[in-house]
Amino acid sequence: MSGVSIRGLRVIGPEREMVAALDAEIAPGHTLAVIGESGSGKTLTAKALVGLLPRGFRAEGAASVAGRELPLATTGSAWRAVRGGTVALLLQDPFTSLSPVHRCGDQIAWTVEAATGARLSRAARLETAVARLAEVKLPPEVARAYPHQLSGGMRQRVAIAAALAADPELLIADEPTTALDASNQAEILDLLRALQQRRQLSVVLISHDLGLVRGRTDDVLVMRHGEVVERGRTADVLAAPQHPYTRALIAADPVLAAGAAPVVRDVPTGPALVEVSSLVKQFGARTVLDDVALRIGEGEIVGVVGESGSGKSTLARCIAGLEQEDAGTITFAGSALAPGRASRTPAQMQIVFQDPYSSLNPMMSIGAILREALAVAKRPASDVAELLETVGLPAEFAAKRPAELSGGQRQRVAIARALAPRPRLLICDESVSALDVSVQAAILELIGRLRDELGLSVLFISHDLAVVRMLADSVAVLWEGRVVETGPCAQVLHDPAHDYTRMLVAAAARENTSTRED
Repeated sequence: MSGVSIRGLRVIGPEREMVAALDAEIAPGHTLAVIGESGSGKTLTAKALVGLLPRGFRAEGAASVAGRELPLATTGSAWRAVRGGTVALLLQDPFTSLSPVHRCGDQIAWTVEAATGARLSRAARLETAVARLAEVKLPPEVARAYPHQLSGGMRQRVAIAAALAADPELLIADEPTTALDASNQAEILDLLRALQQRRQLSVVLISHDLGLVRGRTDDVLVMRHGEVVERGRTADVLAAPQHPYTRALIAADPVLAAGAAPVVRDVPTGPALVEVSSLVKQFGARTVLDDVALRIGEGEIVGVVGESGSGKSTLARCIAGLEQEDAGTITFAGSALAPGRASRTPAQMQIVFQDPYSSLNPMMSIGAILREALAVAKRPASDVAELLETVGLPAEFAAKRPAELSGGQRQRVAIARALAPRPRLLICDESVSALDVSVQAAILELIGRLRDELGLSVLFISHDLAVVRMLADSVAVLWEGRVVETGPCAQVLHDPAHDYTRMLVAAAARENTSTRED
């Protein structure tokens, strides 16, 4: 029997059933998408199929891959003979799956050694790694490189090479491109699709990106609270969803809404709050920012877009004083700021980072986190409830710890902490890229509301053009450290003038267009 058959798969947690019994079939060369918000059970389902459930969780039911039964109800050694050679896992962040202290070639060879039980000679190990790297279109010298020496897209190619090195029959890809910009996403997904077809590989794709799912998968399971609420051909489900939850997911997704007419906003014409001119930043011999100019008006939301390595985050960090520029000027409300944090005050600007899970101290309560920020701002501790209310959270959340909150709730807390000093500029560095689509939509709505209610200016850094299109008044496009295009968001993203911007828009549109035959 070929392909993948899943029958009555359940996941039981320490206190309750986390995933209700589900069935699925995946033919060779076909992809099954599993979509849903955080807590829907999609990642637990994936981990059950590769024997990596957290401690205290167990799987029931049955699953077979190419006629081989998976040891769902067991742990340890029973999975060693299956993992890698029959089932492989590709994670969202290649830094999670790749060791930072070992060369890429060795890590690819380990997969083969683990699956075959045979230790390779040094020459055979290098030969195997080079062959697998060639398959993902990377040169031989990458075998001797460490992960930190590679770009995000190259690291993910190495992770793919390692995942496929032992020729598995089933690949489980858990949010494999979420951390990448649109053009890198397209390259990685095109590569995966080509490898899948060549090998006739069955794939389970876990994703919250509905545009990606629509264009790249055959069938889809929609999960909510551990249950499958809708299933079918991907094109049919996303074109005519039957369940209210599926309809809500589609309505919240910025990519699926990107084909609509652009939202035309009146760009604020007031005085500049922040002006950047002739900014240069170098790391060693590498110029990361080259003669950059940017203007953020009072009450304006300015998006900055570009691929990984274009200099977006470095620009944000220079404005925030977390990096020191080498040349150029940054002015705030007409006064020049010296390089570094010392010349900035908390009431001028605050920054909200990408990952809501690592930006909050897990040992402190939400109330303690916010009281600490209020103390820095010389505001009374009693303002905690007001801060929580500002970001749409109830006052009783002050007693909770970060682990008790969802990703979206944690990001709201991070925004509340940033608002404690009542800053005039809020810098959001990829602040929604780790969140599910409906949570993204809620956070974007919150940022827009805060701008309207508090008169905030916002610098919004993102690799997701659809998200920027939803929120920003104006946009700057960075390419290799230079601003190549600026203007009203609707104009730049709907009718780009620069070739690089056109490439970004085309790559984003390609991920929103079905590339599969119905």
